[in-house]
Amino acid sequence: MENKNTLIAIVLMAVVWLGFTFFFKPSPPVVAPEVGQQQNAAPKVVETKVTQQPAAAPMPAADLAPPANEVLVNVENDYLRLQISSSGARVKHVELKQYRVSADADAAPVVLHPNGPLRTATLKTTGREGLSVPADADFQLLSGGKNISLKPGQTADLVFRYVDKVNGLQVDKIFHFNGDSYQFDMNYQVKNISTRNKSGVLQLSLVQPWDEKLHSSRYDFIGPVTYTGKDLETDKVKKLAEQIKSYRQPVWSGFETKYFISAAAPLGSAIEKVTVSKEGELIENTFSSTYLNIAPQATAQIGVNFYFGPRDFEILKQAGHQFDKAIDLGFFAVIASPLRYVLKFFYGFVGNYGVSIILLTVIIKLIFWPLTQKSYTSMKEMQKIQPEMAKIREKFKNDKERMNKEIMALYKDKRVNPLGGCLPMVIQIPVFFALYRVLMVDIALRHAPFVFWLQDLSAKDPYYITPVIMGVTMFIQQKMTPSTMDPKQAKMFMMMPVVFTFLFLNFPSGLVVYWLTNNLLTIGQQYMIHRKPS
Repeated sequence: MENKNTLIAIVLMAVVWLGFTFFFKPSPPVVAPEVGQQQNAAPKVVETKVTQQPAAAPMPAADLAPPANEVLVNVENDYLRLQISSSGARVKHVELKQYRVSADADAAPVVLHPNGPLRTATLKTTGREGLSVPADADFQLLSGGKNISLKPGQTADLVFRYVDKVNGLQVDKIFHFNGDSYQFDMNYQVKNISTRNKSGVLQLSLVQPWDEKLHSSRYDFIGPVTYTGKDLETDKVKKLAEQIKSYRQPVWSGFETKYFISAAAPLGSAIEKVTVSKEGELIENTFSSTYLNIAPQATAQIGVNFYFGPRDFEILKQAGHQFDKAIDLGFFAVIASPLRYVLKFFYGFVGNYGVSIILLTVIIKLIFWPLTQKSYTSMKEMQKIQPEMAKIREKFKNDKERMNKEIMALYKDKRVNPLGGCLPMVIQIPVFFALYRVLMVDIALRHAPFVFWLQDLSAKDPYYITPVIMGVTMFIQQKMTPSTMDPKQAKMFMMMPVVFTFLFLNFPSGLVVYWLTNNLLTIGQQYMIHRKPS
């Protein structure tokens, strides 16, 4: 029985670790609605089938000539550099000044998104009675100037207007910027300047060019994301071509990559739903108002707060609108959150995330020290009774039931728990998963240097040095661990360092630093146990 349980434990551990690489990926967390949010009815998700029609290939962005009378407005603060076109009064370019595309000091700033024009705040008004405005309507710049540079504490407004005298419409787009944020507001107002009532739906889209080279990995989601107030909904781009997704009363909706997010949160209660779709090579998050009736000389409006910036928990939390729900720490969030805070606490003192990971590992090791001590002590006791167990197996080899009873009696007589060496180690697995999530999603580790060749703790070791050393320390650790296995099982178990080494080759180097440090501390602990008299 003992041999069988040991073999099962080995197989289960291997399945857990190998299966982790294939199935442990971001999953939409269930989040309780905040007080004050719309709780009367759960947000509804509507799926609409789309019949694909043959479409002409989209014109490359470089071939799209700007209108002859296009006016470009540049807006800049310490965080963002924006370019807004009078054609549609929409954002064409978003640059994040605080982040670089690589760890090189002279690297260019990150651009959201570099594969084509970012057509945010696109006017998509539809309806009857002439309530319709072209997406590329020629807006006039009313106020704000062509170059706006804001310092912390400063604010500025930018107003564009389009007048359609034939249909009796006056459309204003009002942007509000401030000097110390990744956010800005945009209000879209439609005034009926005719003598007849007009009705329809006001729509406003966040449009993102999609590059087929972009794809979600097993660990990171890239694509449209919507927070409904209850769930974080992620939509796979491939499915959107066939099925439009619709979410009622969204808190916010946008597009995210591993470290950055473009999102819009409705202002007020005028917006009823958001639909997420793929039109050609574009991903569209379209916010729609309720059906409106606009009397002569009356005005209808909808507005959103845009966030273009990092997926940084503190920054998103400060931004409001529950943008921080974009950070998914997975199933072990209850463990991951404290680990993240401790990691940042250490960084505040040492200024190096690699050293912070080592210090965090020491703290975790100290917390689990009694459990680990108990585990190795239990294995040592199990090793002592191996000769007696061998005699029992030999004596009752033809009577499995009697053999198991005698082995259990031996455990009881010697006060040995056969699971005592396994359970304390299993308890530590959630901590590994939680720390893994922290190191995978925390933008603070992006391009964070450690020492020598490890200049980005969020990326794999470029020379695979630390995974190999980790495998060696794991082998040493196994050799020092008391064994209760037969030779065949021992050979199987000795393959684990090889498996783990290959498993860790593409893991973030920060995670490998954690595991390597943990192995070294464990080796030291085992050495102390072996030196202690029985």
